[in-house]
Amino acid sequence: MKMKNKARLICQVSAAAALVLAGNAMADEAFSSDSKWMTGDWGGERTKLIEQGIDIKMDYVGEVGGNLHGGFNDDKTARYADQFGLGAALDLEKLFGWDNTQAKIQLTNRNGENISNDRIGDPRAGTLSSSQEVYGRGHMVRLTQLWIQHQFFDNKLDVKAGYFGEGEDFNTFPCEFQNLAFCGSQVGNWATNIWYNWPVSQAAIRVKYHINDELYAQIGAYNQNTSQLEHGNGFKLSGSGTNGTVLPVELVWSPKVNSLPGEYRVGYYKSTSDADDVLKDDNGQDAATTGNPYRVHDSKHGYWFVAQQQLTSHNGDTSRGLNIAANATFHDKDTNFIDNYQSLMFVYKGPFDARPKDDVGIGFARIHVNDDVKKNAELTNAANGVSEYENPLFSPIRETEYNYEINYGFHVTNWLTVRPNLQYVTHPGGVDEVDNALVAGLKIQSVF
Repeated sequence: MKMKNKARLICQVSAAAALVLAGNAMADEAFSSDSKWMTGDWGGERTKLIEQGIDIKMDYVGEVGGNLHGGFNDDKTARYADQFGLGAALDLEKLFGWDNTQAKIQLTNRNGENISNDRIGDPRAGTLSSSQEVYGRGHMVRLTQLWIQHQFFDNKLDVKAGYFGEGEDFNTFPCEFQNLAFCGSQVGNWATNIWYNWPVSQAAIRVKYHINDELYAQIGAYNQNTSQLEHGNGFKLSGSGTNGTVLPVELVWSPKVNSLPGEYRVGYYKSTSDADDVLKDDNGQDAATTGNPYRVHDSKHGYWFVAQQQLTSHNGDTSRGLNIAANATFHDKDTNFIDNYQSLMFVYKGPFDARPKDDVGIGFARIHVNDDVKKNAELTNAANGVSEYENPLFSPIRETEYNYEINYGFHVTNWLTVRPNLQYVTHPGGVDEVDNALVAGLKIQSVF
C-alpha cells in the first residue's frame, strides 16, 4: 500500500473513531435520550465510580389515578402519589478486594394520595387492590435496603444478610402495570400484616443454592415486627416490638423454551407470630355472636406460584415479542382476610418497528375474601342490629374483587417511561353494592 493511501486510511479511521467518541460523549450528556440516566454520566465520573465499585441509584415513580365512572363516590377527581429513591450498589471486591461480595443501601420517600381509598371503594371497606401501586406505608423516608451478600463454592451458594424485604428475593415479580394486583410480590399484598413489601425493610437472612444453571432453591428468615410500619420508624434497626419470624422457602426454575427465557417459582411461607382467627373464639363458637375474644393461633401460612414465559420473538429479536405471566397465592383460611388470588398478564415488547422499546400490556386479576370473613361480618351486623347497607354502623359484606388493566408504555428515552393506562374494577372491595369503576391512570418512571 502506498504511503498516501495509508495516510488516507489512517485519517478515515481516526475520523470514524472521533465520531463514535463524540456520539458517546453526547449520549452521556444530561437529558440525552441515549443516556441511561437523566443527569448523564457527570462528565465520565459516574462510569469511573462504577468501575471502582460504586453504582449510584436515583429513581422516581409517579402515578396519577382519576375516577372516570362508577365507584363508591362518583364525584370525579384525580389523585397523585409518588416515590423517590436514592441508594448505592457496592462491589466490595473492587472496593476492598473482598471476593464475590456485594452490598447495597437504599432510601425511599413516598408521598401523595390514592384514588382507591374514598372514590373507588366504600371507606368502611376500602378496596382489595389499589389503582396506584406506589401509594402506601406512610409519607416518610424509609431505609429500604441495607445488606451484604457473598457467594461461596464457585458461586453455587449465595448468602445475603441485613435489612430488606421478602419480595426482593421470594415471589419476585416485575412492575410493568399501575394496578397493585399486577405489580411486584403478590404474597405481600394478601398475607395480612406479616409479609412487608417495598419500601419496608426487616432484619433478614436469605440463603440460596444453585442446583444447576437453570434451577435454584432458597430459604429465608425475616423478623416480623409490626412497629416498623409505624410512622417515624423508617430507620428502626432494633428488634423491639418483634412479633415473630416469617420463614419462606422457594424453588425457582429458569428454562429456555425455544431459546426464549422463562421463570417459574413455587414457594411456601410460615409466620411464627400469633394470629387471630377471623371467625371463631376459643370455644369454637362464632366470636361476633358470643362477644368473646377471637381464638389465637400460634402461626399462619400460605403458598404461591409464579410463571413468566416469553412466547415469541420479533423477526429474531428476542428483546421484542409476546410475554405471558401468571400469579397465584393461597393463604391460611383460619387467620387470613384474603384466602386466594390469581392473575394473568400479557405484555408485548416492541410492538412497532418505529417504537421498538415500547410495550403494551393487559392484565386480569381475581381477589377472593375468605368466606369466614364474610360470615363474621354478617354475624357482626346481626349482633349490632343493623341490616341496611346505608347504615353507617353496617359492616359491608365482602366477597370477590376483579381488576383489569390495559396500558401502553412509551419508552420516551432510556431513562424515562410514560405509561398511560385504563383500569376497570368490578365489585370494589369485594362489595356488591359498590358500582363497578373505570379509572384512568398515568405512570411515570424515571432514572436520574
